[in-house]
Amino acid sequence: MTTRATLGTLTAAASAPRRDTAHHWRLVIVCILAGAFLLAVAVYGFDYYTLGATARPLSPKHAMLRPSGSIGIKLGMLGTALFFGIYFYYFRKHWGWLRNLGTTKHWLDMHIVMGVTAPLVIAFHSAFKFRGIAGMAFWIMVAVALSGVVGRYLYGQIPRHLNAAELSWQELQQERDRLTAQLASQKIFTEAQVTWAFRFPTVSHVKHLSAISALVYMFWLDLIRPFRVAALRRRALGFFGILVTLGGLFPSGRYEIERVIRTARQQATLTKRMLFLSRTQQVFQLWHVVHRPFSYAFVVLALLHIATAMLLGYL
Repeated sequence: MTTRATLGTLTAAASAPRRDTAHHWRLVIVCILAGAFLLAVAVYGFDYYTLGATARPLSPKHAMLRPSGSIGIKLGMLGTALFFGIYFYYFRKHWGWLRNLGTTKHWLDMHIVMGVTAPLVIAFHSAFKFRGIAGMAFWIMVAVALSGVVGRYLYGQIPRHLNAAELSWQELQQERDRLTAQLASQKIFTEAQVTWAFRFPTVSHVKHLSAISALVYMFWLDLIRPFRVAALRRRALGFFGILVTLGGLFPSGRYEIERVIRTARQQATLTKRMLFLSRTQQVFQLWHVVHRPFSYAFVVLALLHIATAMLLGYL
């Protein structure tokens, strides 16, 4: 490898954390803006949306917030635009100029944000009345959004390097062994305490689980992990430390304790991914079979709804 190529590789590797940090803050800002917008609409329309169907026409906000109202129709356009915007994630694979913008992970995160925000905006557009073609389109959109969240979770469980054949199973095992050795050398927690906090089912048990059961099991392990970490943290903290960290749920600020917990968490994450890898890949393949047809069905129903609204003079 030439010096120029080596410098280029090192520069790209060094800039990756900066790109991830910038993307993280962009994502946070987008989520805050989306949340603030939805909250503003909810607060403004609360007294209207909580009315019954017969009382709504008498509300002074009916002309604005009904689906064909001045605000309602704009919410429908915004929700539809957001949902159609998620397809840029698919187009990126085929359009070269999009591939040069950001990484796949960054695009996927924005894809998820738009996919989750769109149904909420459409719910306000419909004034929470889901009937006919529009209602079918809405519930399909909800199914797409929920399946997208599941898909994002599965995406994070599959080691990207393993898929690209850049990291062998043996190397994954070596990395896990290295983290295990680091945990064995620390004196803050006993091996039994760490094992209890990050215990996993056996390989044979996972093999007998169905793909869906394995997915639920992974969700459960990730859900209870913060509470097990909190219990582990409480073993090393005094009363004041437990009080400050709210029972161990938040970092203690003590470097050695948090270093050991961070190492244990990394080791547990790697162990879980290796243990459930085959099942995760099975569910991921099944997810592709479900997610895309639902998204295409929404497009068809949304276009029918828009065409009907135009024919009836609502647009």
